[in-house]
Amino acid sequence: MSEMNTTVLADRYRLNDHLARGGMADVYAATDELLGRQVAVKMLHPNYATDDAFVQRFRREAQAAANLTHPNIVSIYDTGKDGDSYFIVMELVEGQTLRDVIRADGALLPRRAAEIASEVAAALAVAARGGLAHRDVKPGNILLTETGSIKVTDCGIARAWDDSEELTRTGAVIGTATYFSPEQAQGKLADGRSDLYALGVVLFEMLAGRPPFSGETPVSVAYQHVSEAATVPSAINPDVPPELDAIVMRALEKNPTNRYQSAEDMRSDLLRFLSGLPVGAGDPEAATRLVAATPPPTVPPDEAYRQMTAYPPPPERRTPWSILIGSVVLLAIVVVAGVYILQGLDTSDNVAELVEMPNLLGSTEEQAFEELQDLGIRFTPARRPSDEFPEGTVSLTDPLAGELVDPQDPVSVVVSSGAETFTVPNVEGRDLAAATQALEDADFVSIIESVTDDEIVANQVISQDPPAGTNHPPGTQVTLVVSAGPEQVVLSEYTGFLALDALAALSNLGVQTVFAREFHPTVPDGEVIRTEPGALQIIPKNQVVTLVVSLGVEPVAVPSLVGNTEAEAQNALTALGLTMAFGEPINVTAESGQEGIVLEQQTPPSVLVEPGTTITVRIGRVPPPPSTTTTSPTTTTTP
Repeated sequence: MSEMNTTVLADRYRLNDHLARGGMADVYAATDELLGRQVAVKMLHPNYATDDAFVQRFRREAQAAANLTHPNIVSIYDTGKDGDSYFIVMELVEGQTLRDVIRADGALLPRRAAEIASEVAAALAVAARGGLAHRDVKPGNILLTETGSIKVTDCGIARAWDDSEELTRTGAVIGTATYFSPEQAQGKLADGRSDLYALGVVLFEMLAGRPPFSGETPVSVAYQHVSEAATVPSAINPDVPPELDAIVMRALEKNPTNRYQSAEDMRSDLLRFLSGLPVGAGDPEAATRLVAATPPPTVPPDEAYRQMTAYPPPPERRTPWSILIGSVVLLAIVVVAGVYILQGLDTSDNVAELVEMPNLLGSTEEQAFEELQDLGIRFTPARRPSDEFPEGTVSLTDPLAGELVDPQDPVSVVVSSGAETFTVPNVEGRDLAAATQALEDADFVSIIESVTDDEIVANQVISQDPPAGTNHPPGTQVTLVVSAGPEQVVLSEYTGFLALDALAALSNLGVQTVFAREFHPTVPDGEVIRTEPGALQIIPKNQVVTLVVSLGVEPVAVPSLVGNTEAEAQNALTALGLTMAFGEPINVTAESGQEGIVLEQQTPPSVLVEPGTTITVRIGRVPPPPSTTTTSPTTTTTP
């Protein structure tokens, strides 16, 4: 802590406490020594600070986001550089993230979930009007303040984190694939409708206690966003009304044109649901039935929303008779209590005068002793651990401050012995399940940050923060950087590509490639037959991909036909996909037995030829006998 307090950025911002660690930056609580106010400072990790293109995006997006002003958006006060460190100065919000609330409590009440979603939609609408898309809407970027209001952080900053739109980049993008829109998962341009899809995922998670899609790797989750339909939240939590089901499913449409087209549209539906009015999403007849069952309030939607956002929600209106009876009972209690107090004060001189118990919370033990001594009140001290009050200060009194006590009766004063602390166990190198169990057994909370790693197996803990051996109060969040295994990619379909074109595409993916050659009856020589692994498979980036390339049609060996009959030769060639042609026949005698026999073939046996080749043969033929002329004898007649 002492080392932290010595760090001052730009001669102005003194870092106090480390609040969180993400894939791209660390967040600290800090003091603005110029203005004397508490702020949050987000500092880029050193490996990104050396990337000039990234830094330019970071500064550009931060400056644009600083122009957004809205009660539901965490304000950005300043950006700067100190040495090699780049940072953003933001509003410090006291509270907890929606992610922590869901992890601790599970599913929220449907009405509360709709309230939170409507305020997030209000923030997204302001960002959209400022020309910014959030691009990383998730529970970890939604803050619930101590007063119950909602703040959205990192508006417009996410684009600096992921300018490339690549699913397989390490860091914040791959860590939030749970909330990817289908277009982001496919590497397409994200816009405000992508934020509304992510808000639909967040609303689903608030209602069901878990997101609609989950898997062993971020890439598998992103694949589900593209190809699988989500179930309705009420299938998991029957308390979810059909109107909220309809709003969620409208936001989760795969095609952006079928979703809400603006954050105002989605917020309008949420406010109408909260006001008992029919919503624009889903079945219009269902909305009509809702109105018939629940008459709408007479106040306008904006006024109803203002009333709704007061925390906690107002109690149900009571009937005039119940109010009257309650008032009478309360008046009777006040009268009786007043008489009792007056009687207690008007006693004999033998009863000690009651005194009011002072508020000692936060006072030192010595201060509390002096104040009670001045009032003549006796007390018995006790020491207990406290996470709220520093060591040596009063954390509790019994009776409480403001109550009347008899000075003769000792009061109890509990003095803090400091926060109860436990030693953080060493979980580096352990399996994730074993690591989280060890932290849970030691009363710590695990926060998981996934990063790809070519050398460390998936689900193994790479590092932890706070480090092992340090002492911290129970419930402290321990961030575990966990290997997601090698970076993964999705293979495209390369069948029919020229081998060199397919090789170039795979090289752009960053995978290694080897060739194999095969004959194929239909794929021409030099074109890709298939890849191994096959198309659409999700593989580690360091896996070798085999490109199977066609050698063309497989040749066949010409059989030996000499000595076969014409029919036998024909059948042998047909079986191999070859055809037979006849050359000039060879004359044989009938006695030779070679008539109709193949006596010669033009292409020698065993020669390799392509199917369909014509083989010319000469067949034995007995020539017809030579033609003869018959001369009739001449008869001479003697006279």
